Amino acid sequence: MARPYVIDELISAKAIAARIEELARDIRRDFRDTDKLVVVGLLRGSFVFIADLVRELDMPVEVDFLEASSYGNSTESSREVRILKDLRGEIQGRDVLVVEDIVDTGHTLSHVTKLLNTRAPARLATIALLDKPSRREVDVKADYVGFEIPDEFVVGYGIDFAQRNRNLPFIGAVRFTEDA
Repeated sequence: MARPYVIDELISAKAIAARIEELARDIRRDFRDTDKLVVVGLLRGSFVFIADLVRELDMPVEVDFLEASSYGNSTESSREVRILKDLRGEIQGRDVLVVEDIVDTGHTLSHVTKLLNTRAPARLATIALLDKPSRREVDVKADYVGFEIPDEFVVGYGIDFAQRNRNLPFIGAVRFTEDA
């Protein structure tokens, strides 16, 4: 049985929505000359973020997904990145935006960008809703970042703990409690 925990709100739904509008404005500006932006969501944690982001992108977009895992049901990264689902479409010669929920150790984003760069996109940019630079083990930084957060285990807005709490409309910090 999982240890009991509570969730303290860290970033409100309203703050997330406002920041996504700002990020979308920057992306539209930076990719204004593209004929179509291929937005690649890293499953599963990014699905809520990608849905809200693409609705704010007033430009031609194509959405694809890639599933990579380094966590399983743990709160700690295994540092071994496995690709569980690959892209359906081709990205050679195309403008690509990789959407990540959180950059923690950096292993997943580093692995995915190296993999996708071997497929010769015209441009490859990355966006992360959350960035935890204090945990970085790999020299990687997202091109666009929603929020920099402290070293807290977080859930909500698509991010889970053992497949729970993805449906929360905010980002919350998990605080483990003692059994009563």
